[in-house]
Amino acid sequence: MPAKGVTFYRQEQTQHQSSKHVVQHSRKSSSRVVKKEQVQASEAMAEQAYTVPAFRERAPEGMQEYQRMAAHFGRDLVQLQQELHRMKVATKEQVDNIEITREVKGMMPLRKDYPVEIPKAPDFLISLRAHTVWEKTPVKLFCTVSGQPNPIVKWYRNNVAIEPLSAPGKYKIENKYGVHSLIISRCAVTDSGVYSAVATSPHGKATSKATVCVRRPLGGGELSHLPGQAPLFGIHPSKLEVTLLESFGVTFGTEGGFVSLVANMVVVPDLPNLPPEATWYRDDTLLMPSRWAEMSIGGGVAKLTLPHLNKDDEGLYTLRIWTKNGTTEHSAYLFVKDATPTVAGAPGAPMDVKASDVNADYVLVSWKPPNTTHEAPITGYFVDRRKSGTKDWVQCNDSPVKVCKLPVHGLTEGASYHFRVRAVNKDGISLPSRMSSGVTAAEVESDVEGVPSAPGQVIASRNTKTSAFVQWEAPKHTNNLMGYYVDASLVGSKKWFPCNHRPYKHTRFVVHGLVPGDTYVFRVQAVNAYGLSEESQESAPLFIDAALFGAVEYATPSAPYGISLLNCNGSSMTLAWKRPKNTGGSKITSYYLDKREAGSVDWKEVSPNPAVHRTFTVENLTSGVFYEFKVQAANLAGVGLPSEPSKAFACEAWTMAEPGPVYDISFWEVRDTSVLVQWKPPVYGGDCPITGYFVDMAKKGSSDFAAVNAEPIGHCYLKVAGLETGASYVFRVRAVNAKGVGKASEVSDPVCAKALPGTKEIACGVDEETGDIFLNFEACEVSETSKFTWSKSYKEITESSRVSITSSGRQSKLTFVNAEEEDLGVYSVAVTDTDGVSSSYSVNKEELKKMQELSYNIKHPIVPLKTELNYEILEKGHVRFWVQALKLSSSVNYRFIVNDKAITSAEGCKISHDVSTGIIQMTIEHFTKANEGTYTIQIHDGKAKSQSSLVLVGDVFKVALKEAEFQRKEHIRKQGPHFSEYLSFHVTDECTVMLVCKLANVKKETTFTWFKEDAEITVDVPPNPMSGSCSLPIPMFSRKDQGIYKAVLGDDRGKDTSVYDISGQVFEDIINAIAGIAGSSASELVLQCTPEGIRLQCYMKYYTEEMKTSWFHRESKISSSEKMRIGGTSEMAWMQICEPTDKEKGHYTIEVHDGKKSHSRTFDLSGQAYTDAYAEFQRLKAAAFAEKNRGRVVGGLPDVVTIMEKKSLSLTCTVWGDPSPEVTWFKNEQEVVSNDSYKITFEGGKFASLTINSVHVEDSGKYSINVRNKYGGEFVEITVSVYKQGEEIPEPKLGQMSKPVATPKPATPAPQSAKTPTPAPSVKSPTPTPPPSVKSPTPTPAPKSPTPPRSMRSPTPPRSMRSPTPTKK
Repeated sequence: MPAKGVTFYRQEQTQHQSSKHVVQHSRKSSSRVVKKEQVQASEAMAEQAYTVPAFRERAPEGMQEYQRMAAHFGRDLVQLQQELHRMKVATKEQVDNIEITREVKGMMPLRKDYPVEIPKAPDFLISLRAHTVWEKTPVKLFCTVSGQPNPIVKWYRNNVAIEPLSAPGKYKIENKYGVHSLIISRCAVTDSGVYSAVATSPHGKATSKATVCVRRPLGGGELSHLPGQAPLFGIHPSKLEVTLLESFGVTFGTEGGFVSLVANMVVVPDLPNLPPEATWYRDDTLLMPSRWAEMSIGGGVAKLTLPHLNKDDEGLYTLRIWTKNGTTEHSAYLFVKDATPTVAGAPGAPMDVKASDVNADYVLVSWKPPNTTHEAPITGYFVDRRKSGTKDWVQCNDSPVKVCKLPVHGLTEGASYHFRVRAVNKDGISLPSRMSSGVTAAEVESDVEGVPSAPGQVIASRNTKTSAFVQWEAPKHTNNLMGYYVDASLVGSKKWFPCNHRPYKHTRFVVHGLVPGDTYVFRVQAVNAYGLSEESQESAPLFIDAALFGAVEYATPSAPYGISLLNCNGSSMTLAWKRPKNTGGSKITSYYLDKREAGSVDWKEVSPNPAVHRTFTVENLTSGVFYEFKVQAANLAGVGLPSEPSKAFACEAWTMAEPGPVYDISFWEVRDTSVLVQWKPPVYGGDCPITGYFVDMAKKGSSDFAAVNAEPIGHCYLKVAGLETGASYVFRVRAVNAKGVGKASEVSDPVCAKALPGTKEIACGVDEETGDIFLNFEACEVSETSKFTWSKSYKEITESSRVSITSSGRQSKLTFVNAEEEDLGVYSVAVTDTDGVSSSYSVNKEELKKMQELSYNIKHPIVPLKTELNYEILEKGHVRFWVQALKLSSSVNYRFIVNDKAITSAEGCKISHDVSTGIIQMTIEHFTKANEGTYTIQIHDGKAKSQSSLVLVGDVFKVALKEAEFQRKEHIRKQGPHFSEYLSFHVTDECTVMLVCKLANVKKETTFTWFKEDAEITVDVPPNPMSGSCSLPIPMFSRKDQGIYKAVLGDDRGKDTSVYDISGQVFEDIINAIAGIAGSSASELVLQCTPEGIRLQCYMKYYTEEMKTSWFHRESKISSSEKMRIGGTSEMAWMQICEPTDKEKGHYTIEVHDGKKSHSRTFDLSGQAYTDAYAEFQRLKAAAFAEKNRGRVVGGLPDVVTIMEKKSLSLTCTVWGDPSPEVTWFKNEQEVVSNDSYKITFEGGKFASLTINSVHVEDSGKYSINVRNKYGGEFVEITVSVYKQGEEIPEPKLGQMSKPVATPKPATPAPQSAKTPTPAPSVKSPTPTPPPSVKSPTPTPAPKSPTPPRSMRSPTPPRSMRSPTPTKK
């Protein structure tokens, strides 16, 4: 529909929607605004032009003036029409707004209060998309943003904020219904760049980026390179009319080959002797016939043949033909890749060899370097020369030259020379370049200063399905730039390949030959005579797909179509429709339905809730009335155009016995002679169940349908074969039940029986490594949003334990977990968001059996072994690992793996095998701790495999290592000092453990070192090997002394080591030896009383808890518990009876076991011994109880208080005692009595306080509190200093802080009033203890003394000084 037609159609629809719900109007209003913007953008893109009718042709001399006037009046007419249309639209919108306002006001009482939405961070529902547009056309970038609260979106270009006011009319930023858009009017090439939209809110930030590429069309302000324009060298008038038909496209060739560029044309009149004049260009350079280029034209064909391709031939080729009206031309790029080098890794050949003639015997030769991607860097070049008329090439330089030019001397005067160049790297020499033309006079090129700098930012954008448009910023330092090389790489492959093989002069290039559906990155290098620059930064990844060349992208879907009736019960109708042909670039999320009675013009919304699927049941209809329906599709960008109204459906209940129509006919697996037809079963099933379906087909445009199947099929799909290639067909389907054949479905859309280019089928195979059976499919095309959907019997596989599905790029694989007979069936795959890419494969029983056998052979090929991997210790400490197979072939391969690392035969490790015996062995000459681990041998004999492992870790390894070390030491023992007796132990009479050994063959220079756990032990007396023996004392032996001890003996003749592991049984033997000596030295049991109970102690030479010691009471063994506690020190063992009673009287015995016998000591705790012990226990317990329960100050009092006069002071503390203590306050050692000035309180027996309501200077002094009960008490002192207002805070006295504190703020008489900073604890003087008969002691004040510094120690007792409890008066 034309753009203006769309606008008027929207206006007409709006007139019939004024009575709709507010939600419906909002939806339609949003759609109308979007469509209006689309129309305006389309009109802005359209170029206004006036076409002169044929009958008004003017003579050439008056034609120019006529065209000028006609164009002028034509523009005025168009402007007048546009202005009239704008006024109509504005007036209509005002009327609509008034009607909407009235409707909203009427529905306000019905408004519901919805809960506040949950805060949500910004998120892009639709991200920005890249655009490629022509110069001077507008472009619109848009995105959809969600978030709560609504995010604020700002636009940026190359990370610079876009300000519309900085360039009036250039940018237009809009935000409508969550769709944010940026419109750039009349784009220039300089507008190319990376645009980003940044959405921010209090809950986060999100960013979406896209690339905009602006191209300049032919005839622009600068030379066009897409596809390019060769310069005009004068005008060539012609009487022929030439029209190009099929022309050459992008072509790929290889050095040494040949290629022909052919263009077919129609020439009027076609005169055999007068062909049109044609010229060929390569990169704006006119080509002339030569041995490198052959040209011909005639018979409607223009042809350029390059018989000997070279990289010099790469470039943009243009064919220009002179016609009656000027010229017609066609351009395409020719790529020439390097020939296969004679040596692998050698570079490509140089190109563009030129010679500048300086004088009679001097020539300057220059060339361009080849591109290198995976080859090693070029180290230099060789230049060869040849005299014209000869065939012998002579090398001009002995060593490679590093720059791309060389002065050649020693030439013969008057002779003509040709030159060629070869590139050199570490792998070899390239093929020679194409030879230069003969030497001619030319300017000497100026010197350059090094290679150019790297190119700037690289931007890649979509061009076609197989090409990409790449542009970049020129390097800052060009240094006589020759051109650029462009490289590309598949994302994730890290392998680069060249896109051009000849330096390209411009900063924009079209890369051809890319694979649709793959993602690439690009980089650029600049080149001059000194070589290649550094690579540029990589471009952003680009998914290869066709570009959208429209200036404005229509993001909303097109209109649905094909509305059909599936069922009617008299009050509701079930409808179905076909999806829009254009989804707008995003998934369709919902459908909106409108209805009206036939003959009415008022459309009403069917339901405020949109339909999710393409079927919907319309309720609350009137029986007997005819209804019409229309549908609109919506995606994340908005609501699309409505469908055409359906035909009038009668609301009459269906009562026929036959089924209703099927719906949603779709086509998959379209091939040249077949197609798979799928459909969905009828909604109305008739009186009985559906038993099958008939499929009818006809050629497009024909109404003669023929049945495809003679008998009904029981499933909802059918593969139709025998079609005519290239013909289009339509289908319909009829359901069948026991009552007969039902109503036919709507006729399907036509489908062409022609496979997509590059279509591939599903392949079944077995993984050669894992043996898994799989189905693999490679799509001929995919898009960014494509997904692979696998089905079995055309039912989608969602979650299955039988198969696993993996997809990457254009390939998808379905792998059977464990293929069995239940996996038989037809498997199909479809690729979404493509032009019907799909395929199917039938897995039958015979093929499955074959695949299972192949899988089993791959998974279970083995080499039968006679013995598993084993080891043995050889002499000299060598360790031999070996395995024996039943049979080995001469081509057997094997490898030993130790701790996941493959081992090869080398010095210290020898690997060999014997085919006759089947033995494979590995011998390790020096076996050490580093060899601990897992040993594995893997054997490959043909396709058979086998593996055997041996674990040498822990104790098993220690045994092997010990044996190997022993054998190695025994071999070298006689060559140097050694142990005649290895390490052993004995225990001295003082219970000291001695490690001893005896030495032999030592000399003065022999050294002896002790180690524990490989850490050297430093002893007080260095060992003396010359004595013939060494010992290591371990006093007070216990469990912490466990470990591996080592003695190392050595000199220049060799080294010997003795290792002793003190753990396990050895540790037990040492403890038993200590127990024997300690038990023999044990004293008689001694009684000791404590506040907790009665303790029995046994003194001995040494005691440790590791000794086997037991206590007995009346022949019953005692276990350590809360009642009976058992412990000890290094000098004694003890057992304590807590809270003894008469039950604990009796004999007590201690037994010390040394593994052979026991040593016992006994004590009789009864009679007078028990009575005396119990009395002492009670005394100590009472003393401890008194100490625990005496009166004391728990906390709350400061050491020093400094307060301003007339403030309130409260000294409050928490006291404790059991029973509750008595509290007495003192000032300067005089008791304080509660009165009007002093208020003394004692609350709850816990909180004591002294409050001075209004302090004066006279109240300064030393205050103390005496807390006491019947168990005792203590004094606590506080120093109070009062100063007048305005005076400086007094210097701290004894016990005060060293720094003055701030004056406290006035406060009410409360405990919190004295909130001055608490000073550090002070040093106090002793408070005299009153005599017991005095109730209120009045100590004599001590004389004042100078305050000592805080660091000085004072005889003053601690703050909580205990005091006796005086008696009350």
